[in-house]
Amino acid sequence: MNFNDIIFADLHIHSRFSRACSKNIDFENLVKWARIKGLNLLGTGDFTHPIWIKEIQEKLIEKNGFYYYNDFPFIITGEISLIYSQMNEEDSKNGRRVHLVLLVPNIEIAEKINSYLDTKGRRDYDGRPIFKISCKDFTRDMMNISKEIEIIPAHAWTPWFGVFGSMSGFDSLKEAFGEELENIHAIETGMSSDPEMNWRINELHNKAIVSFSDSHSFWPFRLGREATIFKKTDSYNGIIEQIRNNDFVATIETEPAYGKYHFDGHRDCNFSCSPEKTKEINGICPVCNKPLVIGVAYRVEQLANNPEGFKLENGKPFFRLLPLQEVIAFAIGSTAEGKKTWAIYNSLIENFGNEFNILLNVPKEKFLEKSFDEKLADLIIKNREEKIIVKPGYDGVYGEAVLGEKQESLF
Repeated sequence: MNFNDIIFADLHIHSRFSRACSKNIDFENLVKWARIKGLNLLGTGDFTHPIWIKEIQEKLIEKNGFYYYNDFPFIITGEISLIYSQMNEEDSKNGRRVHLVLLVPNIEIAEKINSYLDTKGRRDYDGRPIFKISCKDFTRDMMNISKEIEIIPAHAWTPWFGVFGSMSGFDSLKEAFGEELENIHAIETGMSSDPEMNWRINELHNKAIVSFSDSHSFWPFRLGREATIFKKTDSYNGIIEQIRNNDFVATIETEPAYGKYHFDGHRDCNFSCSPEKTKEINGICPVCNKPLVIGVAYRVEQLANNPEGFKLENGKPFFRLLPLQEVIAFAIGSTAEGKKTWAIYNSLIENFGNEFNILLNVPKEKFLEKSFDEKLADLIIKNREEKIIVKPGYDGVYGEAVLGEKQESLF
């Protein structure tokens, strides 16, 4: 893959002001680790937080809607949590919890959004603030502020905060956004789904399927673990046009089983199962006899119009990749955060430039020429070829690589 004419972008991240995020997230660390990952464009995240937007204003230099820190470009972005009730088809009120990613053209528009949000509640307590506004009303109000704002349903399938989530979402985008659906041009896959799973839903055939990390730290096994590859551009409008016209290059996806909500289960009961098994046990946990948390694989089956393996004619290419640190940890029997993993990771970066180059481009013989272990080289290539088995994650537990050659599902 020629990296000269493309942009690897991660536009859904968070700052140190969001809950459960690293307190060391600042622009210096984000830029340092984005370059190590191979990313060329980041979202700022959390523009609604008063301190973080002040740092954006003071530390970043704007040009064409890109905001630069040490010559590295950002787009102003943030995530909003909407928690409210809405009638369903059975005429009963259901609680809804939906997260939306916002891409914003400039500081002036960001300030207008913040002024609007100040009329609805507080935004100083968390980088991802919560408001009691419906998806439809919020989208309408954003379009009244600026048609250049891009609204993307975040991690669209996750049970608790996805627009299609089993616990608090909707059965369609139309149900969620109503007449404002025309202003929704894309959805984010989230780690537990990939484009192929989303293609099974007819309603999504005219929407872009994008991927970003929702990273809560700047480490490479979080930052850029999912990303969208855009054609080269130096402007906010250039990115937005590619999303709205479904005209970008491809996406980087983790293997969906790696995500924390792919299968059904109960973390506290140490129990998980496939959609088929869930149907057999009527969705009831055999350990505690309570309803299971229904994951993404099951939810896709519930809503699918098309069979598994359906290929969308105009669907964008995508690469299923585990982060490099996870592959190294698997090869040496360590953890992604372990000292031995870091030592090998840093050596690979020193020799081959950045993680995406290692994951996508470097041939096996080059690893061996630099005296890297053959088992590691083989696993990097197997990762590239989507041949590493991942035991599916469930109910907030990440999936994990296991020994064996990928074939029919073992779980």
